[in-house]
Amino acid sequence: MSPLPLPATICEAFQATVAAHPDRLALRSSDGGSALTWSQYGKRVRAIAEGFASLGVKPGDTVALMLTNRPEFHLCDMAALHAGATPFSIYNTNPPETIAYLFGNADNSIVICEEQFLPQIRAAIDLGADLDRIICVDADLPGTISLAAVESTSAPGFDFEKSWKSVGGGDLLTVVYTSGTTGPPKGVELTHTNMIANYASISAMVGSGPDERVISYLPDAHAANRWLCHYAATITAAEVTTVARVKDVVGALTDVRPTIFFGVPHTWYKVKTAVEGRLEMSGGPMRRAVTRWAIRTGRHHAALVGNGLTVPALTSLKFAWADRLVLSKVRAALGLDRVRIAVTSAAPIAAEAHEFLLALGLPVCEAWGMSEMAALATFTAPSEIRVGTVGRAIVDVEVAVASDGELLVRGPNVMRGYRKDLEKTAEAIDSRGWLRTGDIGSIDDDGYVRILDRKKELIINSSGKNMSPTNIEGALRVSSSLIGAVAVIGDRRPFVTALIVLDDEACVAFAESRGIAESSPEALVINADVVTEVEAAVARANATLSQVEKVRAYTLLATPWMPGGDELTPTLKLKRSPIATKYADAIEQMYRSSSSVPR
Repeated sequence: MSPLPLPATICEAFQATVAAHPDRLALRSSDGGSALTWSQYGKRVRAIAEGFASLGVKPGDTVALMLTNRPEFHLCDMAALHAGATPFSIYNTNPPETIAYLFGNADNSIVICEEQFLPQIRAAIDLGADLDRIICVDADLPGTISLAAVESTSAPGFDFEKSWKSVGGGDLLTVVYTSGTTGPPKGVELTHTNMIANYASISAMVGSGPDERVISYLPDAHAANRWLCHYAATITAAEVTTVARVKDVVGALTDVRPTIFFGVPHTWYKVKTAVEGRLEMSGGPMRRAVTRWAIRTGRHHAALVGNGLTVPALTSLKFAWADRLVLSKVRAALGLDRVRIAVTSAAPIAAEAHEFLLALGLPVCEAWGMSEMAALATFTAPSEIRVGTVGRAIVDVEVAVASDGELLVRGPNVMRGYRKDLEKTAEAIDSRGWLRTGDIGSIDDDGYVRILDRKKELIINSSGKNMSPTNIEGALRVSSSLIGAVAVIGDRRPFVTALIVLDDEACVAFAESRGIAESSPEALVINADVVTEVEAAVARANATLSQVEKVRAYTLLATPWMPGGDELTPTLKLKRSPIATKYADAIEQMYRSSSSVPR
């Protein structure tokens, strides 16, 4: 359990954890290349902080990090904090133009990176970024300083203890740059108090175990990953395993067997697809029949629990048997058998997928938040999950609905403001401290919050009907494993259409199962079996949607949509305006022909 009273700063939390659990494993990389106890972690933070001081880093400075998920992120970020500086992370997919803008906004003179990102950083310098030092964590190259050199450099006169003890709760902890679907990123300034207050609120609802294990695989530029796998892990002495490549997280699950696991909806859709594929291929007819019964039983149980209804004794008994015979084995095979809390956030998850995960006995709680509120504002304990909601306001945080349906948040977790932008800060936070979230939603009598969609993304068709594109996209996404990404079109249009991108991994498996020799995206979008499956999937999705939401036409795209690319932000949110511009011809063709158009 975390110590009481709570620490005032993350630096104080770190030092308390190092003192209390010196021999407990703190950090490890999934490839086995690195492992540190809290004592070793503490010693290296002290050395790196002194090395930073020798380079001129002082209280109030900012330090940029451009790293994959690896122990060095935690070491350097924590060392910068102990030196009195403010570290912030850059999405690794950012182009040089964005990096140059971020450096100009943050005013950092130092960046810590890996060798693979040096070309982007040097290109940003060519564009005018003002940097004094580049610290490289995995190489010793001309024009850079190695992390080993920094760590071994002393700074006469630097008082480590005085330095970290001088940091206050109101001091700047980090700047989280929004991945933003339009315009330049905004720098969300978060204090130590913001993050610790959020931790206190959530832990008051769900507690913390004595031996928590988490996997860090989402970008550390993402507020939620920083919160769970860096700040909260520091307070709770959790063991953090870093996974440098997202595609390796499935393998890491069975190795780590985390107690807390956070995923965006895309991650959970992948889990659902993997389970369904595995179950259908396992054993003979009798075993598959038992498996289907277990899933049906789990779904029935999840539907009752997820809607706050009483579970009859017979249903509980059947679920216990289903769990013993099948479901517990599925969780063990996934590496999720020891999960105490599973979280889905960043975007609404399709209700059908959420119920499927609950049917497996996975305590997946949907949460809601944003960088401006230090990651989370609503959450629900596993025993109080309600499918279709994002839970209730966390302790000490207020959530309200404005007259136009926009959700408002007020509490100690709300950001200090946007960096160097008083105008946008004033637009976001009113004089009474209410943060305008940009999300449209509702709150029921029990305090559960429902999210309809982003205020600026709601579709109003040519007949004046309001729709949530996210809801339609979720229905399509879970209708077939072949569908990897979807963008719904329909604003000021007579009906709804969709751009559909195939999932690479699922398509390879599909091609192998059907004996399809050519499995390139270009070949698959015109393959008869694939086209038939997608057509059936769209029909299945439409069956769950209202008449006005039904997809009348769709286009299969051969080009994959990558995080940080033209169509998706690094956190997998759709860049709707760029998508509409890039695929304007395909969109207009759908409305002219009102039928699916493979491309």
